[in-house]
Amino acid sequence: MTVPPLFRIDPRDAVATALRDLEAGESALGVTLAQPVPKGHKVALVTLQPGDPVLKFGFPIGRATQPITPGEHVHTHNVSTALETSGAYAYTPIPLPAHAESAATFEGYRRSDGRVGTRNEIWILPTVGCVARTAQKLAEKAALKHAGKIDGVHAFPHPFGCSQLSEDLDGTRRIIAALASHPNAGGVLILGLGCESNQTSKLLPDVDPSANIRTLGAQMAGDEIEEGLALIDELVEAAARAKREAVPLSELVLGVKCGGSDGFSGLTANPLVGRMSDRVTEAGGTAILTEIPEIFGAEQLLMERASDEGVFERIVALVNGFKAYFTRHGEPVSENPSPGNIAGGITTLEEKSLGAVQKAGHAMVTDVLRYGDRVRTRGLALLEAPGNDAVSSTALAAAGATAILFTTGRGTPLGFPVPTIKIASNSDLAARKPGWIDFDAGQVLDQGMEETADALLAKVCAVASGEETAAERNGEREIAIWKRGVTL
Repeated sequence: MTVPPLFRIDPRDAVATALRDLEAGESALGVTLAQPVPKGHKVALVTLQPGDPVLKFGFPIGRATQPITPGEHVHTHNVSTALETSGAYAYTPIPLPAHAESAATFEGYRRSDGRVGTRNEIWILPTVGCVARTAQKLAEKAALKHAGKIDGVHAFPHPFGCSQLSEDLDGTRRIIAALASHPNAGGVLILGLGCESNQTSKLLPDVDPSANIRTLGAQMAGDEIEEGLALIDELVEAAARAKREAVPLSELVLGVKCGGSDGFSGLTANPLVGRMSDRVTEAGGTAILTEIPEIFGAEQLLMERASDEGVFERIVALVNGFKAYFTRHGEPVSENPSPGNIAGGITTLEEKSLGAVQKAGHAMVTDVLRYGDRVRTRGLALLEAPGNDAVSSTALAAAGATAILFTTGRGTPLGFPVPTIKIASNSDLAARKPGWIDFDAGQVLDQGMEETADALLAKVCAVASGEETAAERNGEREIAIWKRGVTL
């Protein structure tokens, strides 16, 4: 199949996206290029006057700031955002799609509470940054000692847990407790210092009572390494009894995320991940969408899919709450996209958002989760977290995602507590960074969306069954906790 030079997503669109670097004078879709246009950038298909809405994905991505003629490069020099600080929204629901049976299965670990993990690991969670390096030492020693018995031993250091107040301390505590309750952890050592604000005794009530947990206070231990390894021995002994078994796709909790997006992300990778979200939710499983600032400008598309008016009101509160968070700090709600996004062809936050929400597919929104909450329903959930890759991916894991689909047009080596499948929006990135990328969504342009979706589903099931992701092979595992307040 020959890839055309320009791609128009929706027949209503005023612009098309260049699928390769284009030279001035080239013609496609009835227009002749007035100047060179880089791959991933936009070309005008119609005449636009200042103030006219610029449509892509069938929706406005901003307003023209000067006259634009067909064939012109459309970007930050002639388009600006039309976002407003707050919005008034009306509940206009659409029908709930019926669930469909799926033949897809994966080999997972069924836990005593009925949830299914995709890994059977020992996690070491420090309550405070003071023992972060101690946690890493324990993980390194225990991983060597117990190799082959479980899927791995991993520490998740962070700098928080002390000198924190109110919302920040609560967020740290909720994230640690949620991770300690995760079905991918066959056992968890909660490692404290002893004098920190984030006391182990305060977070334990929020840990799932069925979790395999041990605790250690370093200040009270004679030799924290020796005592920690002894506790990990106990955790491994219990965790090693777990065996993989065939489970339906409905048991997967799928986090969806994008980072380093480019002009192809909204054409290939994000809609492809949306197909995965739909396949999981239609089978009766769960998908989680976060990065709330990155839905500004496209939030109405999600509000229309609220399963009831209560969920709708919580989506409105979530979006307006995040906008208020920006304005409290004197920042415009459109302070996004990033320089890398702009270089890749994304002009405004509306454009980025319309591309980003495609990761959620077409499912009804059944729940809205606070930062640190865990999934409570099947279907599509919205999760409170910022766009920062590490913070939002950690929040997805804490919410219960057992795998994350992470789309990228620029590439990133980051890895998180749960298997994170990196999906390149373009084939050039997939070829250039095979050590980072797990799946090439650029093949959508050659093979079509449904055939590529079938291939991605097979990849997801393989990873959920134990196949390592690139980040796992590279030893990339980290968490990041959202800091919003005062540090003492």
